[in-house]
Amino acid sequence: MSNYIGRQAVVVGAGMGGLSAARALADHFEQVLVIENDALPVNVAPRTGTPQCKHVHGLLMGGLQALESLFPSLEQSLLQAGAVPVRMSSDLRFEPPGYDPFPQRDLGLHILCMTRPLVEATVRKRIALHANISVRDCCKAQELLVTSRSGGRPSELTGIRCAGSDGKTENLAADFVVDASSHGLLTLNLLASLGLPAPSESTIGVDIGYCTSMFEISDDAPTDWKAMVVIPDPPRNRRGAFIIPAEGRRWTVTLAGRYNDKPPDDEAGYFAYIKNLRTSTAHAALRNAKRQGAFSRYVLRASRRRHFEGIAAFPHGLLPFGDTICRFNPVYGQGMSVAAQEACLFRSLLAGASR
Repeated sequence: MSNYIGRQAVVVGAGMGGLSAARALADHFEQVLVIENDALPVNVAPRTGTPQCKHVHGLLMGGLQALESLFPSLEQSLLQAGAVPVRMSSDLRFEPPGYDPFPQRDLGLHILCMTRPLVEATVRKRIALHANISVRDCCKAQELLVTSRSGGRPSELTGIRCAGSDGKTENLAADFVVDASSHGLLTLNLLASLGLPAPSESTIGVDIGYCTSMFEISDDAPTDWKAMVVIPDPPRNRRGAFIIPAEGRRWTVTLAGRYNDKPPDDEAGYFAYIKNLRTSTAHAALRNAKRQGAFSRYVLRASRRRHFEGIAAFPHGLLPFGDTICRFNPVYGQGMSVAAQEACLFRSLLAGASR
């Protein structure tokens, strides 16, 4: 291809945002390097860098369509790997206050339900098919490198300093860097070092906590739904629950609560929490289901959006991405889908720049 924008782009973070961004970059840079602090598992397994990965995950239709655009036939690959399609809302028992349940109707839409590690592993396999994308794990990004320009013009990215598992540092040249590290400290530290203001933030306090475990789907499981959600009715009851199918004939069971009524992570407390949900559906479904593995907790105090667009002299060649820009309340299941849609927009902008 003669219309490459640059020689090498570097993506920080091999989560869904980083992998999607790497695919968008691949058509417009000679080489795309993804660096990841975690050791990436060979098989489908959780990793430290995604603390919410053990909880309920579903790929919304908008996210699925975006990922299909980036990785054609990805839906078929996910289905072959064990993802479970759930029709909205004929396969979903939805129990909001006042409707127990909400009428089940086929709305002509579906979501894919699976564990987060399965999604990432499947997308990593697709990334490996692109000869100009490489992924380097156990590689910690330390500092963004820039050159200053005179006349008040914005600084320009030249590379990134990283450290391998042996502690040795290396400067990687880059014509473009995507910060999909989730926490965004690389970008924030660079702005501070250049004397630029931190981005203003919009936050919405949610103070929500989750506790999750996996269960085998029992032989006497309900046949009139594949997934169920019970919505709390505050202030009388702040407890909610999600039972979502996953690969391997399993349920991901996530309990959710806010403020001082977050679910506990011990067996007695977990099942007592289920028993005291607003409805009895979850308790009845899990009565004979065998639990697999331990309990996992996750707490999010606030949803956050950083307004990088308000920084006039923002460095050239740097793009905050995914959770680095906006971290959503996970209860809405929007994170993966928004990251994929961001990547599609990014790809269209790159295509315009390369003409």
